[in-house]
Amino acid sequence: MVSVNTPPKSFDDLPDYDRLPNKARYWVWGSPGSPEEGLGMLNLLSPQHVASCTAEIVTGDRVCLGWEFHELDNPPFGRIPFNMKINQIAHEAFDDEYHFNPQQSSQWDGFRHHSQPVSLSLKVEDAMPSPGGDDCVWLGGTTREEVKETDRIGIHHWAKKGIVGRGILVDYAAWANVRGIRYSCFSLHTIPLQHILEVMKYYNVESKPGDILFVRIGLIEEWTGMSAEQRAAYKRSSTPQHAGLEQSEEFLRWLWNSHFTAVASDAVSWEVFPPQKQSFRHHHYLLAGWGVPIGEMFNLDPLAELCHRLNRFSFFLASVPFNAVGGVSSAPNAVAIF
Repeated sequence: MVSVNTPPKSFDDLPDYDRLPNKARYWVWGSPGSPEEGLGMLNLLSPQHVASCTAEIVTGDRVCLGWEFHELDNPPFGRIPFNMKINQIAHEAFDDEYHFNPQQSSQWDGFRHHSQPVSLSLKVEDAMPSPGGDDCVWLGGTTREEVKETDRIGIHHWAKKGIVGRGILVDYAAWANVRGIRYSCFSLHTIPLQHILEVMKYYNVESKPGDILFVRIGLIEEWTGMSAEQRAAYKRSSTPQHAGLEQSEEFLRWLWNSHFTAVASDAVSWEVFPPQKQSFRHHHYLLAGWGVPIGEMFNLDPLAELCHRLNRFSFFLASVPFNAVGGVSSAPNAVAIF
């Protein structure tokens, strides 16, 4: 075990959650503005680790995890809907133009997407306001002005090598159906850690350090079954509600100690929204604190169908985010291979 202030070279070098002197901030990846800082936990997806994960490829079955770009066709939070225009540029040729917000459908949240309150720090010296007197800070101490004016911690760092490794699916939606647990994905239904652990035991899902965690709650299926009026009402809501994972230190401790390199779900907000416990919001810790990407609204229904058919819930995962310098988010461009 190395010092908690030393950049880890492997998952064995990561300290236990309870040994972190500042549980809200693990800012050891690299110097400000460096590619290493921009990768965060993805630094540990080494060639050796990725090579070992190819053992997951056995049958060659594969499925993509991106939802159709036009979904959610009634996005919340004032986000624009997807628009595609087909242009004829010559008698024998066409081009297309895309206008969309990656956050409107399946997407990775980049580190520039979400900050954490300066006051979230558990160390007095780290609780000082960031340069410029801002009350929030991004991964590595990145400031609001740096997000606006530089490409620090941009998503282009992820595009260089992709997010590649072993993925696991926790199919909460299927398990809840077996247990008779009824809920809407557009509610404050909160999924506790204990239920996640029970799902993993029920389907014999084993996590390993470096895994990319996927949690299915059933949003895609529910959205598909909604009427046009129900979808429009969701967009009109000034206070949309999203089912998701509970906000607790117990859950955060498990996420850290499992050493996931990225997490994703079909949920709109990954964690329950509006937040029920501000002090333990996953976005504050995972993105701004630890450098762990968060994926939302992934299309996990075809993945779940394949997992159940093959009776295995681990797979090889390859995702190539947009090579957009300074980008905030990206469509996943992800494929699971069995």
